[in-house]
Amino acid sequence: MTNKIRAFIFDLDGVLTDTAEYHFRAWQQLALEEGLPFDRQDNEKLRGISRRESLLTIMNGRPTSEARLTDMMERKNSYYVAALQTMSRDDALLPGSIAILTELRQQGFKMAIASSSKNTRTVLARLELEEYFDAVADGYSVAQAKPAPDIFMHAAQLLAVPPQQCVVIEDAAAGVAGGLAAGMIVVGLGPAERVGKAHFVFPSLAEVQLDMILDRDEQH
Repeated sequence: MTNKIRAFIFDLDGVLTDTAEYHFRAWQQLALEEGLPFDRQDNEKLRGISRRESLLTIMNGRPTSEARLTDMMERKNSYYVAALQTMSRDDALLPGSIAILTELRQQGFKMAIASSSKNTRTVLARLELEEYFDAVADGYSVAQAKPAPDIFMHAAQLLAVPPQQCVVIEDAAAGVAGGLAAGMIVVGLGPAERVGKAHFVFPSLAEVQLDMILDRDEQH
């Protein structure tokens, strides 16, 4: 069957890990230094987009130079990387992460990460998750960030699996859009107003029903 599911491609932040809180604190520190308004509601707008797009969103049209943008991005990243040194499995892994990765591995599916973060490999190493993944596509892998499909296409290519045989698991509207544009089956985690365009929507990773997703094979 040409559309039989063979691979699962996971976003990282907000799907497997709760590193979103570390990002929020790093952006908050930068915003405070720069006198920019920034709260948790503003932080929601950054879900699933690149570091540069995140900064431009926070800047909200304020004029600045390219050199200044680069400096601010580097400062934010330094705050985030410093915070990662204190991160552990207990406080950063989301419920259901290890269970679903273990089950998919046991069932023989290929697995990849597709994250816009340039710190993806650092986080995977810190949380001892590298063993679960056959491939990693991160912020260094492609030029066009989500919602472009490029990072998902790249992950599928690394896995040597056709896009239509891949399932994307995402928690951001940009990621859902990118997965759909790549021609993949998309699972959205979170509220319907954010991820409702996905083929399947579940509140969280712990509540994902794999049988329901895999049954799609029998229906197509």
